[in-house]
Amino acid sequence: MKEDPYLTLGVERDISHAELKRVFRRLAMTWHPDRNDDPQATARFTEIRAAYEALLEPEDDVAVDDWEPDDEAPPDEPQRAADIRLNLEISLAEAWAGCDKTLNYVRGKDCPTCKGSGEHGLTRTRFCEACHGSGRVRDKKQGLVSCSDCVGRGFFSERICPDCAGSGRQQQAVSLKVKVPAGILPGDDLRLIGQGVPGEGGLHPGDLFLTIVIKTHAIFELRGRDIYLDMPVNALAMIAGAEIEIPLPVGTKVVQLEAGAASKRVLRFSKNGFPGRGKAVAGDLIVGLQPVFPARLTARQRKLLLQIQADLSGDLDQALPEVAAWWQKIRAAGAAEN
Repeated sequence: MKEDPYLTLGVERDISHAELKRVFRRLAMTWHPDRNDDPQATARFTEIRAAYEALLEPEDDVAVDDWEPDDEAPPDEPQRAADIRLNLEISLAEAWAGCDKTLNYVRGKDCPTCKGSGEHGLTRTRFCEACHGSGRVRDKKQGLVSCSDCVGRGFFSERICPDCAGSGRQQQAVSLKVKVPAGILPGDDLRLIGQGVPGEGGLHPGDLFLTIVIKTHAIFELRGRDIYLDMPVNALAMIAGAEIEIPLPVGTKVVQLEAGAASKRVLRFSKNGFPGRGKAVAGDLIVGLQPVFPARLTARQRKLLLQIQADLSGDLDQALPEVAAWWQKIRAAGAAEN
């Protein structure tokens, strides 16, 4: 299976075996083709069964194919209408800190005019197009025969509901306020109980499952719960060991650099990355520093740098050992030639 079976069934990864069985039976009774006339019922039922089988332990002896649509649901598992699955797209900052979102979607319900039957009002008659109202069509072998479309009547009697065009269903616009918890990851599901397909005919309403999609960020990369960031840094700050400000999806972090060479560095801050949620701990913040030297100096800045350069020249062995070693080579080579 390409799809994660946990997502297909809408369950947490630490679900117990007993709860997994209850969820499967509930979904199977909702989506079994013998109970659900939705065109997608057969495909959905097949996905649910495959996902359940994929999560069974090797020693489990549960025969999924033995399930019959007439099986009664357990007393604590009332029959429910179908669930609805949608994607909820949020920003990295919203996933980091949590947020409130307004969700607008459409769900079906039984037409109140015909109560889901598709028929309402006075009966109307229309002629059969296949036989043009005659009730008979010409067959090459048998001559005139009874029209199979209208069963020889030549017309159809209809009581099509004008409010749902005979479908028995109406679309209902819904607006919900959704609270997204902090630390939710891409692919996580939020379950809104009772916000799926409305319950009718004795069924409890289905649930709404929202799969989280986090928008790609311009500078941050999320890997698991670790946050990766590459940022340019003043090379002089790296040499001097200055404080720098590191951006985060929400806020900033101030850190003190260790004085050293102006070269690429990687800083890792444990548990300073994407927040934890439930049993999952916070990730790490991994920052790649790219040194950048000043491109242009003012007269004052140039004067200050020349003063620093003069001061460093008086202590080459400590400040610039590579420069000092090079000059020692030059002097040694000249002495050898003389």
